[in-house]
Amino acid sequence: MIIALSGGVGGAKLALGLSRILPQEDLLVVVNTGDDFEHLGLRICPDVDTTLYTLADLANTELGWGRRDETWTFLQTLASLGGETWFRLGDGDLALHAYRTQRLRQGTPLSTIIADVANQWNIRAQVVPMSDDLVQTRVATDEGILGFQDYFVRRRCEPAVRALEFQGAASARASAAALAALRDPALSAIIICPSNPYLSIDPILAVPELRAALREAKAPVVAVSPLVGGAAVKGPTAKIMHELGVPLSAASIAAHYADTIDGFVLDSRDRSAAKAIAAPVLVADTLMLTLADRERLARETLEFALQLPKQPENLAKTAPASRLGPT
Repeated sequence: MIIALSGGVGGAKLALGLSRILPQEDLLVVVNTGDDFEHLGLRICPDVDTTLYTLADLANTELGWGRRDETWTFLQTLASLGGETWFRLGDGDLALHAYRTQRLRQGTPLSTIIADVANQWNIRAQVVPMSDDLVQTRVATDEGILGFQDYFVRRRCEPAVRALEFQGAASARASAAALAALRDPALSAIIICPSNPYLSIDPILAVPELRAALREAKAPVVAVSPLVGGAAVKGPTAKIMHELGVPLSAASIAAHYADTIDGFVLDSRDRSAAKAIAAPVLVADTLMLTLADRERLARETLEFALQLPKQPENLAKTAPASRLGPT
């Protein structure tokens, strides 16, 4: 069993690579749900949906979000009526949101709904939310506190970030499937995908049961740097690090995960940062432009993880945590 912790696009790319080099039933992907919110009366789960679309080969690779071959009749009609269109919902994507919302209102747990969708789309890997309970990322900015999608989509990450809060995380129950997998003696490795550490992975780690189980797991934990050549491939990682006063380097990312990881995968363009990282380091080309890139990085990361010691008392796991903002 291999566990991957993932956010949206970048994490889903590596999850896809892992699903292609492993028997899919041996992979469990724990997905961030801190981005989830209600819009137009519907529950939207952006990172979960990106993961499902990617593993089912339905993702819109041109836009980087949503479904391939999407149509926009709903949004066009909504715009003609003067409705809110800042969060773009395609017709096929809308159907998934409506289906999920209906079942949630019937009392079905989010994890069950995700499993049913994955089954319908012939995804054999397990895709699970970090929690069935609602956890919402709140962004404290120089303009006040914003909901994540208001910050990320409506405001295009423009306000300066001062701190991050994961509302509901402290009391949230971890996904039962994720906890069972983390405690499974057959677990071989845990991989933190190259998602935004602050917006995508920290919400997962903010769920107390998950963070504790991750630190207590006998399998090695390896994080893949989201920085390539000292910059983020996509998204506001670099901007957030600057605004929070964190040096823009892969070593800062490794330090952020210091109490959790046993190893770190560093992009080859950032190899000079290796000497500043306390954990064992693999230097690799982490830029995933093609399917072959995703499979290669997945294979190299997994091989690296499997050769690390499996003791939770590793130096990296006992180092002080580097965390920013309330959780």
